[in-house]
Amino acid sequence: MTTMLTDRYQERLSGTLSCYDRIVITGTLPGACYAAGMTSFLNARHIRIFDYARFAEPLRERIRVGAQALATAQGVQIEHIAKAHIRKEDVVAAVIKRRGEHPGLVHVLSAMEACNAYEPWHDKRSHQTFLGHTSGKCLHYYFYFIDDTLGLIYLRVPTWCPFRLQFYCNGHSWLARSLTAAGIGYTMADNAFIRLDDWARAQQLADAFSPDALHAILDRYAEQCCPVLDVFGQRYHWSLMQVEYATDLAFRSDAIMKPLYDELSRQAIFSVKAEQVASFLGKKITPQLAQEIGSRFATRIEGTCVKHYLGKVSVKMYDKFERVLRLETTTNDVSFFKHHRKVEHRDGHQSREIAPLKKTIYSLIDLREILLGCNRRYLEYLSALDDFSAGDRNLHRLTSSKTVDGHTLKGFNFFDHTQQALLRALQRPAFNIRGIRRNDLTRVLPHVSPSAMTRYLWRLRQFGLIKKVARSYRYYLTRLGRSAIAAACRITEHTIVPALAGSAT
Repeated sequence: MTTMLTDRYQERLSGTLSCYDRIVITGTLPGACYAAGMTSFLNARHIRIFDYARFAEPLRERIRVGAQALATAQGVQIEHIAKAHIRKEDVVAAVIKRRGEHPGLVHVLSAMEACNAYEPWHDKRSHQTFLGHTSGKCLHYYFYFIDDTLGLIYLRVPTWCPFRLQFYCNGHSWLARSLTAAGIGYTMADNAFIRLDDWARAQQLADAFSPDALHAILDRYAEQCCPVLDVFGQRYHWSLMQVEYATDLAFRSDAIMKPLYDELSRQAIFSVKAEQVASFLGKKITPQLAQEIGSRFATRIEGTCVKHYLGKVSVKMYDKFERVLRLETTTNDVSFFKHHRKVEHRDGHQSREIAPLKKTIYSLIDLREILLGCNRRYLEYLSALDDFSAGDRNLHRLTSSKTVDGHTLKGFNFFDHTQQALLRALQRPAFNIRGIRRNDLTRVLPHVSPSAMTRYLWRLRQFGLIKKVARSYRYYLTRLGRSAIAAACRITEHTIVPALAGSAT
């Protein structure tokens, strides 16, 4: 039975935590978010279809005036982003660095971006006039706030009808504020917890993320930043656009985390097959599953990332500051997942059956268990991979210099002639039975003086290759010493020497 990484490294872990990370939500007006609905809206108010632009232009001006008024009231200047290479996150981060992280409006950015739009159309065959879908560009405002509950958020508001909103928040920022309110101490690096005073309580708070509270916050910001709701007489409907759910393994030291991550990422990118990617995400590969599937290794600013994807859903592994191993499932279409729920049929009757997850924000409750299951299955797979990270740490420890009592000791060069001769002598069967003395080694290695041999033995002890028998002058090889010496001799005899012999002139 496979030992889970969380059990194998239990003593080396500060704790584990599963939590929503990035959440992007779309807000739509139910009667205006599709062309036929907007057509019906105009007809009900006796507005000509070809007067649609005249209807929408005053609303655009209302949003512009509202944005300027909100910015002025908070002492903020609206900044226009005209170049694609400028990252809005960097601009806002610089503002937060200057103003601090107190709640309120942080910044307002504007940019010309693509948007959904409608255009009037007259069908000469049916003699009907209606609106049809089209694409275009309009000015968008990005309102960045630090919310009392959610932390840093933004609301993206287009200035053209049908005013499709986009909202962003981060589950780790929300959890940080919940921990503060509960009096639980923590230390964060970016959006990862590297220290928590109570990991179990933090997990309980993370699991208590409430869609009801989120809905109230969304409505409040929509009313504040998009002052056109009175025209349509509706509230926004909020749907999940992109959701990330992360499982973090927080290590006490980067000395443990770094070689483990290097080993896992190297093996995962070569060993994970298509059917395994599907199994992580709770799917089976069938002829009907016509979606792109594969794995990718990417280099990020913070480090590297191994990503396995199936259509619009992916599971990935990356490290955060060489202290946190993060497993994360991301979905850009929550209906990819199915669960047992009540289904309302077109004929009016209801039944309970396996059906795709609804895109409403209230699916966050069920989605948490689904995405946690994806992370767990990926963790189980990674736990079954060969873990040579301990060997990597030991090799680094034996070959790197260290300071003992103010003295600097050089690491071992296993291919140095004198040092290898000493190591081979330590391997002699007779010494394994009755132990090793300095005089025994001096007879085997007459070219090494007694004083030099004493220093060698002390150095071997400090690096953990030999141990001293109590109340004696005898030594034995440690398990690490036997393994390191055997490996060095084997590589020398079977790899290095034959390779060099073939190139002799």
